[in-house]
Amino acid sequence: MTTLDHFYDERPRPLIFGHRGASAYAPMNTLPAFQLAAAQGADGIELDVWLSKDGAPVILHNDTVDETTDGSGSVWDMTLAELRRLDAGRWKDERYAGTRIPTLDEVFEVVGDNLLVNVEIKSAEGMIPDVEVAVADCIVRHDMQERVLVSSFDPHVLARFAQVNPDIPVAFLEYEGTPPQAYVVADLMLNQRARHPHSAMIDAGYMERAHGKDWRVNAWTVDDVDEAQRLVKLGVDGLITNAPDVLLAALRG
Repeated sequence: MTTLDHFYDERPRPLIFGHRGASAYAPMNTLPAFQLAAAQGADGIELDVWLSKDGAPVILHNDTVDETTDGSGSVWDMTLAELRRLDAGRWKDERYAGTRIPTLDEVFEVVGDNLLVNVEIKSAEGMIPDVEVAVADCIVRHDMQERVLVSSFDPHVLARFAQVNPDIPVAFLEYEGTPPQAYVVADLMLNQRARHPHSAMIDAGYMERAHGKDWRVNAWTVDDVDEAQRLVKLGVDGLITNAPDVLLAALRG
């Protein structure tokens, strides 16, 4: 039994995580997207974390700000103050003009009492080191240890995180091209409590292997109702989706 098991076990359906919030409708990885996911009834959210130049955990998917703000450049080359001056909402819809890049602290403050938070730690050459320490400290500072799951495609990030705080559960993110050596590192992590595979990877054999190791299986990114129902029949534990309202309506029906 892990600290997150009761969230899974108390629901008759898989947990629904808003992928970067309710990002089908609001600008991804922003407070409006996370708040909308909560309003739609999501159980949790998934978000992406980097460190700013001055060491603040900030929420952004790409390693540059170009795609989702009115700025340009690598996130790790900008201070928090510089990042906060960027408009992170207008690209999605004029209604969201003036939306700012949030910090992990702000996310926990705004929705941490209502949602589970899947914190994906990003990884790239050139990034600011010690992101694992900053994320762990933030989680503890907000007393979120029992409401978070830390994930990454980089098993070395997860291994370092586990050294910083072995009590916070971690999940290895998988895709069809995951290198074999990454699995070697991932399988050595003692606090691994979940796997996050791309939905196309999941079949009955995958579920048997994962549940045989007592891993929760949270599939990404599932927006298609038929695919969601296929995964539910296979016994997945969570669905990560851009449209929480669509999947919740389908699963209720």
